[in-house]
Amino acid sequence: MSEARIIDGKAFAAELRGRIGGVVSELKREHGLTPGLAVVLVGENPASEVYVRNKNRQTAEAGMNSFHHALPAETGQDELLDLIARLNADPAVHGILVQLPLPDQIDAQAVLDAIDPAKDVDGFHVVNAGRLMTGTGKPLVPCTPLGCMVLLREYVGDLKGMRAVIVGRSNIVGKPMAHLLLGQHCTVTIAHSRTRDLPSECRQADILVAAVGRAEMVRGDWIKPGATVLDVGINRIEMAEGKSRLVGDVAFEEARQVASAITPVPGGIGPMTIACLLSNAVTAACRQNSIEDPVL
Repeated sequence: MSEARIIDGKAFAAELRGRIGGVVSELKREHGLTPGLAVVLVGENPASEVYVRNKNRQTAEAGMNSFHHALPAETGQDELLDLIARLNADPAVHGILVQLPLPDQIDAQAVLDAIDPAKDVDGFHVVNAGRLMTGTGKPLVPCTPLGCMVLLREYVGDLKGMRAVIVGRSNIVGKPMAHLLLGQHCTVTIAHSRTRDLPSECRQADILVAAVGRAEMVRGDWIKPGATVLDVGINRIEMAEGKSRLVGDVAFEEARQVASAITPVPGGIGPMTIACLLSNAVTAACRQNSIEDPVL
């Protein structure tokens, strides 16, 4: 069997951001509307700071308004909730994202619950989660699973009847991914690190989504020949001489000998997450102004 096709999330995300920029220009021209995204960062987590900088830069490049709120690590929960209330009430802000993790003195769920569901571009609010689970209304969908679905539709096409296995059960990736795949008429299994005979479960998958947060845990012989593999994991492993490199949850070199298509790390799902955040912000802006959802 030939090596798997590489699913180039970086290239596809760039194309998506280009389309988003076109929609933003049209909204400005035809409706006088500039979508605005507010990002809140509490503390000085280096990884979060890099991620937020990328979000702010790409928001501005798409022609959107970017509102950045950097708060000190000692910020109290009431102070953060006050900021969320102001952003909820600000008509120039159409999307609100609070970067996780938050310092220990802050209840992250209370903060996420305080965001107006219409501005919840991360899709974490219980209202959006409930709408996704029940298949009712128009939820804002968490960005990483949404990015996975965009790539699956592009590279696989019709998913009807396929067996999908998701390794990971988080509210951020695993559970919403399962509901999205169910919506495409897949037969879905949610597995995790404590699943009995996890390799056997994975071998049943036509679509395997690895989102468990363990470096290269999914081995090549866990994969069904011809499966499509989406690797959501981002793990830094130490190398010789103090160097390090990023790897996913899948042993990439092993898996590419078995799968038909696979996302690399980096350059796979990660870029799609930010592109889908921008897409959600534009969609939220349209809905808040009674404009038909954009086709992206």
